[in-house]
Amino acid sequence: MIQVTITQAMTALGLLLAIIGLWGILTRRNIIRIIIAFTILDTGVHLIMVGLGYVTKGTAPILDGELAALGTLNVVDPVPSALVLTAIVIGLAVTALMLSYAIRLYQTYHTLSIDEIKEMKW
Repeated sequence: MIQVTITQAMTALGLLLAIIGLWGILTRRNIIRIIIAFTILDTGVHLIMVGLGYVTKGTAPILDGELAALGTLNVVDPVPSALVLTAIVIGLAVTALMLSYAIRLYQTYHTLSIDEIKEMKW
């Protein structure tokens, strides 16, 4: 029986979401679908980062007398969690900006298909 840890499952799910998001960005022609794929990719990267920072049976990263008395510091790394929180806020702002551009493009060209917008072609 294969035993999968939480870290492995979270990293695998994050990798799967990142691949699905990247595939959606590269293959879709509708701007809204590309924005959704970008959000899925962003979520996958967040899960990978949290999975890398997780320690099985780790404690909170608060150093006190009891934790120091144990001798081993088996704590969860707080840096990836802080980076993910920051990345979530930045991702939300970028998604909002992309949606506002999509609204503006729709108002100008009356379509959300990349193929229909002539000025954006090379």
